[in-house]
Amino acid sequence: MTVVQTPQGIRIRRLRLAGIDRTYDVDFTSEGRVRNLSVVAGAFSSGKTAVLEFIAYGLGAKRHPRHQEVLRKVRSCVLEVELSGEPHVIERSVGEPSRTAYVRRGTIDTPDAAFTEARPVDPPGSPDSLSTLLLSHCNLEGVQLREAPTQRESRTDPLSFRDLMWLAFLPNERVADKNFLFENDRMRKHKLRQVVDVVFGVHDDRAVELGNRIQALESRLNHAKSDLSAARAFVAEQDPTALDNNPTAQHPVEQELAAINNQLAAIDQQARAATDFAARLRRSHQQAAREDRRADAVVRDRETQLARMMPLRAQYADDLLKLGMLAQAKQLFDPLRVTTCPACLSQLPTPPAAVNGHCSLCRHELNPVDGELTLGVGAELNAPEEGQLDVAAEVRSTKARLKEITAYIEDLDSSLAGLKLQSEQARLVEEQTAAALDEATAPTVSTYLAARDDLHRQRESALRRLEQSRSTAKLQEGLAKRTAAVSRLEGQLAALREELRALGDATRDRDAVITRISARYGALLRTWQYPKVGMPRIADDLTPFVRGESYHEASSGARTLLTLAWQLAVFEIAIESGAAHPGFLMIDSPQKNLGHGGQLDAVIADAVSISDFYHHLGTWLADRGTRAQLIVADNSPPPLVENDVVVRYSRSEDRPPYGLIDDETESPETEAVPEPVRRAR
Repeated sequence: MTVVQTPQGIRIRRLRLAGIDRTYDVDFTSEGRVRNLSVVAGAFSSGKTAVLEFIAYGLGAKRHPRHQEVLRKVRSCVLEVELSGEPHVIERSVGEPSRTAYVRRGTIDTPDAAFTEARPVDPPGSPDSLSTLLLSHCNLEGVQLREAPTQRESRTDPLSFRDLMWLAFLPNERVADKNFLFENDRMRKHKLRQVVDVVFGVHDDRAVELGNRIQALESRLNHAKSDLSAARAFVAEQDPTALDNNPTAQHPVEQELAAINNQLAAIDQQARAATDFAARLRRSHQQAAREDRRADAVVRDRETQLARMMPLRAQYADDLLKLGMLAQAKQLFDPLRVTTCPACLSQLPTPPAAVNGHCSLCRHELNPVDGELTLGVGAELNAPEEGQLDVAAEVRSTKARLKEITAYIEDLDSSLAGLKLQSEQARLVEEQTAAALDEATAPTVSTYLAARDDLHRQRESALRRLEQSRSTAKLQEGLAKRTAAVSRLEGQLAALREELRALGDATRDRDAVITRISARYGALLRTWQYPKVGMPRIADDLTPFVRGESYHEASSGARTLLTLAWQLAVFEIAIESGAAHPGFLMIDSPQKNLGHGGQLDAVIADAVSISDFYHHLGTWLADRGTRAQLIVADNSPPPLVENDVVVRYSRSEDRPPYGLIDDETESPETEAVPEPVRRAR
C-alpha cells in the first residue's frame, strides 16, 4: 500500500547544465512527482557518473566534473530540488568551482518566481551557508562533531552537508574499495561513525548537544521574530493593504490589462477594415509624396551646385587680373638698375647695353639686338623656350575656363526658377491628396478614436494598479519568507525539545540501531543470492563482515555486494525509522566487478543476478511513498527497470542522445586513453 505524505529532507527533481546557447537536462520526475527510482543508463564514458557528480556539486561538493566537453560547453549547474516538499533551485557556476550558491524558491521553469539569495559554500558552519540550509531540512542544523570523540574537552566542528553525503552518495571509487569506511584516514573514519550516530540520534552527549542546539535555535527564533516584527512595521507604513491581502492570490489587474490589449487590437483591426475603401487615395497620396520629395531634392541639388560654382568663378576672374598685371609689369618696371661695376665698384659711365651683339657689361655674345638691356632679356634672347612663363597663353586658357563656368552658372540659375515652381506644385499636389484622404477617412476613423482613447486611459490606469500590486506582492513575499522562517524555526525547536524529552540511553539505542542495520545487511545479501553467505553482520565500528571475515578479505566482486548492502542497509533503516537522513541515495556502477568494467569476478558474477538487486529496490520502494528516492547510474540495467530509466546515453551518433553533453560526439582525450583504462571507468 502506497503511503502519500509530505516528504521530509531533500529530493532531486531536475538537473540542468546551462551553456551559452543551449542546456543539457536530466529529469527525475514523472507527471510532476519525484520518481522513487531513477536509472541513468548508457555506455562507458558517456556522462552517467557526471550526472551524479553534478548533483553532488549542486548540493555543495567542492569540485565538479572537469571533462573537456564540460568546460567548453557548460557555464553553470542548475539543480532543482524539493526541500521538505517545497521546490527550490540551486545554481552554481562551472569552470573554477564556485564559492557561492544561489538559491531561490520555485522551479527551473519559473525563474522570476521568488527572490534569489546568495549562500556561501564555505565555511559550512556559517548560519547563512548552503550547508546550513540543507541540514535544516534534515533536522541536523547546528550539530557539532567532536574532533576526538572520546574526550569531552575536545574541540568541535560543525557538521557539514558534505559529511552527510557519505550516506547519500556511493561513488564508483568507493564501490568495492578496501578503504570503503576510510580506514586509511583516521579522522574521516571517526567522523563517518559520528555522522551515522547523529543521523540515527544515538551519538554520545546527546543531551548536551541537544541543549546547545535548542539554545542556538531559540536565539535564532528570537532574532527571526524581531526581523518579522520590523518587516511588518515597515510594510504597514509603506502599504497597509499588504498586511491584509493573500500573497498567493492572483491580482485581477493582469486579466484586466490583457482584456484591454485585446480590445485595442480589435479596434485597430476594425479601423483598418473600415478604411480599406480609401486604398486608391492612399496610393495617390504616397505617389504625390514621392514626387514632392524628388522635386525638392532636385532643387536642393541645383542650389548646392550654384553655391559651389560662384566662388570658383570669382577665383578664375581674380587669376585673370593677376595675369594681366604680370604682363604689364615687364613693360612698366625694369628691376635691372646696375650703376656700379660689380668687380671694381667703379661708377659705370653708361647702363648695360647690347653692343655689336655682345653684352657691354660682361662681353658675352648675344643674339642680334641693339639698345639697353633689361633684366632677363639676354637670357630670353638666348633660350626663350626654357622655363619661361607664356603669359598670353595662360590668359587665353583662363578666359576660356571663366567663360565655361559663367555659362554653366547662367544655365543653373535659369533652370532653378522652373525647378522651384515644379517643387511647389508637387507640394501642393501632396497636400491636396492628403486632404482628400483625410476627408474620405475621417468620418469612419473618428468613430473609433474616442473608444481607443478611452481604452488607452483604462490601460494606463491598469498599468499603475499593476505596478502597485507588484510592489505589494514583493512586500508580501518578504513577509511570507520571514513568517516561514519563524514557523520553520518553531517547528525545529519543538522537534528538538520533544527529542530531548524522549531521550534514552545512547549506548543501548546505538546497539539497537546497529542490530537493525546488521540484520538488514544480512537480509540483502541473502536476497541477492550471495554465495555461501554466513554470519553476515555489521560490527560496532560499522565494518561489514561475512563468513566471519571483514570485507577486506573478500574478492573484488564480493566487496561490490558488501559495500552496496552496507550502504542500502543504512539508508533503508534510516528511512524506516524516520532518522535525520536526507532521504535520497545515489549509487554509481552497482555492477562493478560483476561483468562491467574493471576485473570480472567470475565466481560472484555467475552466482549473483543484477535483477535481484533491482527487484529488491522496486519492492522496498513500493511501500515508501515519497519518503525515499534512489538514483542509480548503471551501464546496462536489466529490462526489469526499463520504465525507470530516465535517460540512456548511447555513445553512438546514430542513437541520440550521444552522452550528457549530447552535441559533443568526438573526444580526443577519450580516444587517447588505452582500452583497459577506459574499461575501468
